[in-house]
Amino acid sequence: MDSKDGSSGAKEGFARILANTGWLLGGKGVGAVLSLAYLAIVTRTLGVADFGRFALILSAATIVKTLVSFESWQIVVRYGQPHLMSANHDALNRVLRFCILIDLASAAAGGVIAAIILVAFGPMMELSSAMAWQTWFFCMVMLITIRSSPTGVLRLFDRFDSAAAAETMIPIGRMIGAAIAWALMPNITGYLIAWGVAELLCAATYWNLALRVGGDRLGSWRSGRAMEARLENPGIITFLTATNLQTTLVSTGQQLAVLVVGLFVGPAGAGLYRLANQLAQSLTKISTLLSRSIFVELSRTHSSHGTDELRTLFRRTNRLAYVAGAVIIALILTVGHPLLGLIAGKPFLPAYPLLLLLGIAACIDLLGVSYRPLLMATDRSALSLRITLITTLLLLTLQAVLLSIHGTIGAASANVIASAAGFIMMGLASRKAMRRDEAHQG
Repeated sequence: MDSKDGSSGAKEGFARILANTGWLLGGKGVGAVLSLAYLAIVTRTLGVADFGRFALILSAATIVKTLVSFESWQIVVRYGQPHLMSANHDALNRVLRFCILIDLASAAAGGVIAAIILVAFGPMMELSSAMAWQTWFFCMVMLITIRSSPTGVLRLFDRFDSAAAAETMIPIGRMIGAAIAWALMPNITGYLIAWGVAELLCAATYWNLALRVGGDRLGSWRSGRAMEARLENPGIITFLTATNLQTTLVSTGQQLAVLVVGLFVGPAGAGLYRLANQLAQSLTKISTLLSRSIFVELSRTHSSHGTDELRTLFRRTNRLAYVAGAVIIALILTVGHPLLGLIAGKPFLPAYPLLLLLGIAACIDLLGVSYRPLLMATDRSALSLRITLITTLLLLTLQAVLLSIHGTIGAASANVIASAAGFIMMGLASRKAMRRDEAHQG
């Protein structure tokens, strides 16, 4: 086998990554266009200060959801695939029900955590008693609409097209809701209702499509107990814990940054930071989409092919990420400033330096998009978790230091430094993992 050019298995895997990412990008492309429109409505209606409060509420809800939710879609893909291949559909169903139970328990725990956060920090975020209750209800909507399990079903059956269609319900729901709120209730409460309804619409669509796609292959919903999945799938608890902690650390670090900025410089500063971060993440959304596609294919290649094909697929995804990163950096430099003014208006133009720095940080994350999926696919989730923990602690430490010295620019700079450190550590760990796999197979 020619390891340089790669085998047919690696080529097919890379083709599926491109195809699946294309479907996800199609859905996200619709979302990106609509997000520009509803962001314009919200920012221009609420103004800097109220948009800052709105951003703090969204960040608080996202933090709670991230703290308690698990990446159960990865469980469905990794542990459901062997059962699907062996036609053991009832065992697959027990894996799915196990993930659903985890999601329900997460929602219950999240409700308690949200109440504690609002009682402790609500006054610091300048939330009135009425607004605190609205925030709690919004958090509960976010929690009961956790849709990781049906997402896993669609990805298990390679129906990224259906997942992309379901995902578009979020921006479509927000766009329609924002327009209605603008006409009938142009305040924070109106937009919270709109965002909550969009979450419910998306979750309902995901489950409808997952059940239709899975059909009889999902097995019987009454076959044994869901907790039997722990015994039938060795290592599932360890994998579940590692994936949850990594996702929690990555997302919480980003969302906590908005809250920290809000506590230091007030809602207006938090609003500028949130807007810049959201625009930067929109421009680099391809990293998240690539990561999802890459994990599925690297897991499949590692289990069914040799290390040579895994290495070939890994290298190709890296080259794709480098090209995408270069293009996005160019976009931020050329259209970032006028885009910011077009969307939010002149009061938000001071957010451009933040947009530039946060965009660079997100592009660095994009360059290393293959590293974490590789470590997860090669059973090195614990190592990936340790690196993520170090990176998150570095981010929060740097933000605490630089924010007090340089304000929001310091907070954004902390993201660049932490992303660069994480990129280096993940890259070294990935190369070491490849060498160990080669030595083991050799």
